[in-house]
Amino acid sequence: MTKYSLDIQLAAAHAYLEGSESFRDIAQTYKVDLTTLKEWVSRYRLHGLEGLKKPYTNYTVKFKMDVLKYMNETGASTRDASSVFNIPTSSTVWKWKQLFETGGIDALRAKKRGRTSMKKKSSQNQPIEGSEETLRKENERLRMENAYLKKLHALIQEKESQQNKLKRK
Repeated sequence: MTKYSLDIQLAAAHAYLEGSESFRDIAQTYKVDLTTLKEWVSRYRLHGLEGLKKPYTNYTVKFKMDVLKYMNETGASTRDASSVFNIPTSSTVWKWKQLFETGGIDALRAKKRGRTSMKKKSSQNQPIEGSEETLRKENERLRMENAYLKKLHALIQEKESQQNKLKRK
């Protein structure tokens, strides 16, 4: 996707709003996709110059729900909602809608990005070495490991016996 400067966006929006040319002609003049040009004009009409600026924004869950509620109540498209709420791309709103439909409100919450910190866990939550609780957890882990290995061994033997049956024939 090509990034367009604020000057180009502003000039294209002004050219359409002056009424001398059609969307298609202006889109060809500025070498812009027709739907992109329509979004620029719509955002410029509603929010002025601020509508064309694209600062990174971390949206709250409440804001996302307000956008989705607006779409639900008015029947607005994702493009219309992104213009009204000054969201740079309609795909962002579409993604929120999909997340909400599949995962509910919890899916709209911001996820932490990047690596987790390397800080050591405090020893307050860790059971003491050799305590009864520690020994029980280790015993349970060893039982699970033992059961896994038995199952693996049984599967290997079954596979070998099937191969032997095929060789005999």
